[in-house]
Amino acid sequence: MPGLIRREWPIITVLGLVTFGLIVVVAGHFRRGCVVVAFAIFLALFLRVLLPADGAGMLAVRSKRIDIAVLAVLATATTVLSLWVPPPNN
Repeated sequence: MPGLIRREWPIITVLGLVTFGLIVVVAGHFRRGCVVVAFAIFLALFLRVLLPADGAGMLAVRSKRIDIAVLAVLATATTVLSLWVPPPNN
């Protein structure tokens, strides 16, 4: 198990942030939670750019080019949509 955690730390970090963002959403802060999820996707993008295929672990799904393109589109779309949502009326 420690070897798995050491080898897969990038995806564990990203999934931890996504989980935290979803907890924030459930707590009633939709926009903040979505921004945290978008940050997690941007982190996955930067880790995929910086780490070699061996070090990226489960972040390396396809070729590096495809992974970066998909993560960039997902991160940008999530950020734009999360900031586009109007704040709730209290």
